[in-house]
This record gives sequence, structure tokens and C-alpha cells, in this order.
Amino acid sequence: MIRTLAAILALSCTAFPAHAAPGDAGEAKRLLMDSVGIASVKGRGQTPALARFYRDALVQAGFNAADIQIDELASTANFHFVWRAAGKAKAKPMALTGHLDVVEANPADWERPPFTAVAENGYIFGRGVQDNKFDVAVMIATLVQLKASGFKPARDIHLFLSGDEETDGIASAVQAKQAAALGIEFMLNSDGGGGGLDAQGKPFFYKLQAAEKSYADFQLTITDPGGHSSTPTASNAIARIGLVAARIAGHRWPVQINDITRASLAEAGRQRTDALGEAVRRFAANPDDAGAVAALRANPGTIGQIATTCVPTMITGGHAPNALPQRVTLTVNCRIFPGTSIASVQAELARIAEDPSVTFATGTDWPVTPASPLRPDVTAAVQAAVSTRAPGLAATPGMDAGATDSVFWRALGIPSYGVSSLFMRQEDSFAHGLNERVPETAIAPALRHWDIILRRLAG
Repeated sequence: MIRTLAAILALSCTAFPAHAAPGDAGEAKRLLMDSVGIASVKGRGQTPALARFYRDALVQAGFNAADIQIDELASTANFHFVWRAAGKAKAKPMALTGHLDVVEANPADWERPPFTAVAENGYIFGRGVQDNKFDVAVMIATLVQLKASGFKPARDIHLFLSGDEETDGIASAVQAKQAAALGIEFMLNSDGGGGGLDAQGKPFFYKLQAAEKSYADFQLTITDPGGHSSTPTASNAIARIGLVAARIAGHRWPVQINDITRASLAEAGRQRTDALGEAVRRFAANPDDAGAVAALRANPGTIGQIATTCVPTMITGGHAPNALPQRVTLTVNCRIFPGTSIASVQAELARIAEDPSVTFATGTDWPVTPASPLRPDVTAAVQAAVSTRAPGLAATPGMDAGATDSVFWRALGIPSYGVSSLFMRQEDSFAHGLNERVPETAIAPALRHWDIILRRLAG
């Protein structure tokens, strides 16, 4: 999942953690690079191995192995660790989350082996190095350094790592139910939010993710009697589904805004002085401004912040090169604005299709959830971390255009916040793409980020 609003703005400072011993950044780098070497992709069967790798790192640091549980389910894994409060807990438990799995990568397309981490020219390359193994490694390194420093949590800290965030969300949903049963008060998601660096590497934006879109896949199918290709008919299923795909691709969904997106867009607009910045500011002030809407719709980094989006992503059909197709299925992926039901999106897709013979099936669909309330303790802790890295920079609440594990937690009433420690330039962000990478200089300030947040919220 791509986490920051750096793309909206079209688009490190380095400081070692105050309580960290020398070498902590190096240990976090080792954890990160070794984790990339475990290809935790759906279908490869290595996700449980990665869970065991993280377990071993915690046990070697002196944590109790009995407090770490790894459940294998649906060919993936759930990881759950609890660092128990010293003495009687002073507050309800909190949770940290991330995910074990990464998207697939074809080695033939990459400049370097995707599942062998490579440190080169100031970057660490490898599949999942940004999404989400960077923050997972840094979180674990931070827990290790806190324990070594003698820190004793005043509340239980739970670390949940899901095994299928990039695919089905089965493990993610199970973990959210576990958290609800444990009485988790709030969750901090390492796979949401994060910071943007300008072209010179200066931090200029930080998003505290407090809302996100829901995710749904729809399969649209047309069937036809088919026949011999030498006797073509007007009912050709591939031709008809092509027209449907074009209509959906060209559709512009109604503009929407809420308090979270208004605040994040206003801050994004304030940070830039070009035409897009002006359009962002105008939209935040008046979402009925047609010119501003047109500018934001034309920009891939902003269109997802102002409306639901649905795009054709896959098409399958036909059974022989010399036969008319009998069945064709189009997959449409939708990222749904908070407060919009999946049923209403399907109804709109059916209207757009303009073909009553199209049948619908729903593939992966995740809950539709409201924004999380902005807790003063969480926002203050995140602001403290951001201010240490970039004095004067505000941590701005925002919405992710993609979906993360947080949707399952919010659906059960657990406030959830994306607080990634990673600051990046937009041109360095290749999550889910070729040659995924992170800057090595991001590690030390990321350790400081998590150290501040955990000491403030669990100390």
C-alpha cells in the first residue's frame, strides 16, 4: 500500500535516537535487509518463516518467547507479541501493527534480485523494503532498544503483524477481532501515514492517517452463445465488455470531502506555490469549484483524495482464436470514499455499464469505515516525533486512498492511526513497483520517531 501524500504535492535529516546505543541503526538495517530475503509473497509459503524471523529477533533481545504467538492460517500467518506492563497497568493496552506479506515481483523485470536486499548508492533495494518491511524492522529495533535501555511500559504494548494485507485480508480481520477481545484502546499502524521530502531532501509534509478508503473488486461478466469466427455477430462478448470498460474508465465519480481530507488538502496546498497547489487550496475552501475539481481529477496524486475511484484492472475471456467468445469477465477495482456503501458503488457501475446483460460478482471487499477520532494523546505524540525531525512541521490528519489493515480495526470500533516513520521523496517511492527502495539515511530518524511515540504513549 502506498502511504504518503507526497504524490499529491508532486513531490533526511539524520539524528540518532536519544536513548539508542551505537549500532541500533545498523541493527535495524540488518533486520530490514534480512527480512527482504524472505519472499513473503502469497503462494510461496514463506510468510510463516518471516514471522519466525521476527520472533527470534525479539527472543534474542530478551523478550519472553511465551509472549509471542504465530498462527498459521489460509497458507499465511498471524504474528502477535505482547510486551506486558511493569506491575499494574496504568492504562488500557495499545497496539502496533504492520504486515508480513509483500506483493509479487518478477526478477526478469528488476535491475537487481527483488528478494535479495542490495545496499547501493545510499539506498536499500528489494521487494517490500518500503511496503512494509522498513517500518516493521524499525518498530522491532525500537522495542529492542527500549528494553535494553531499561524502559518499562506502563501499559501492555501489543505488536500484530498480519500475513495477507496485500491480498485477502483474512488474517487482518482475525487480528482485529483478537484486539477487540483484548480491549485494545487504540492502534498505531506502521503501514499508513508518513512524510514527504522535497527534491532537496527536506521534510515538508507529514500525514497522520486517520481515515482511509475501502477496497472492493467487482467482476463484470458477459456471456454469449459464441460460434465460428468466420460468422461474426453483433453480440461479441469481448467487444461489448470493451465498451463497458471504456465507460467505467471515463466515468468521474461525485466529489466528496470530509474534515480529514479538507485539513490534509489545505495543508498540502499551503506547502506548494504552483498551479496544483492553488487548485488544492481552492478545493479545500470550496469543493464546488469546478476548475479546482478538474485540476485535481487530472492529477493521479490527488484524484483519489476527492472521490471514489473505479478502474478496470483485468480482463479474461475467449476460448479459441477461431471462435467467438462465449464468456468474458472484466475486473474493476474500486477505492471507495468513507461513508459510501459498496452496494451503492455496484449500482452505479451497473448504470455506467449501459448493458443490462452484464452480471456482477464481488471479489475482495473490505469494510467501509468512518474516520477515527483525533485522540489528543496520539496526535501530541506523533507531533512530538515529527517536530524532533523537522521543527515547525505540522503532523496533518489525512486519508489514504488505498486500504490497510486499519479498516478492520475501525470496523470494530478501535481508533486506528497511520504513523509511519518513513520520510521519502516522491521520486524514490516504488512500492508495488519495480526497483522498490528506501534511503539508508531514513533509518536513524525513523528509530527516533518510534522511540518518542512509544515513550509518550506507553511510558
